[in-house]
Amino acid sequence: MPIVNNVTRLLDSKKIPYTAFELPPEKLSARETARLLQVPAQRVFKTIVTLRPSPGSRPVLALIPGNCQVDLKALASALGEKKMRLPTQREAEQLTGLQAGGISPLALINRGFSVIIDRSALDEDLIHVSGGQRGLNIRLPVQALIQLTQAKIAAIAAPSEKDDEQE
Repeated sequence: MPIVNNVTRLLDSKKIPYTAFELPPEKLSARETARLLQVPAQRVFKTIVTLRPSPGSRPVLALIPGNCQVDLKALASALGEKKMRLPTQREAEQLTGLQAGGISPLALINRGFSVIIDRSALDEDLIHVSGGQRGLNIRLPVQALIQLTQAKIAAIAAPSEKDDEQE
């Protein structure tokens, strides 16, 4: 039986075509997810929680390809900030109410988070994102994700040799 949660109910209610994939329930990196789904890592977008320097400001969700890391300088520039920082995994989980490995912009719609997606997403018709819980991955049209999350598009990813950012 497929996993049903608030994200899949939202997509169903908006009549957005998607495919849900069940994965092992432990925290997987975007590269591990890509390997399990047998898709290129650049199609599996990880959600990185980032913080503005001013206290009390809402976090920003940066979506970047699984084979990249977030470029904090480029992100800050795209947002008109001087700098951005990464929270600890624990901070990211507290801020979002979701476990690392299950943080999803789709699960955080209407919760005050800004979303910015790396420009490379526009090279794809469909991308994969977390389904809002560990063990659930969603493939959906890029344009639907942009519209649903009211995301901004900017070049915010840099090539990565490692895959250790929280997602």
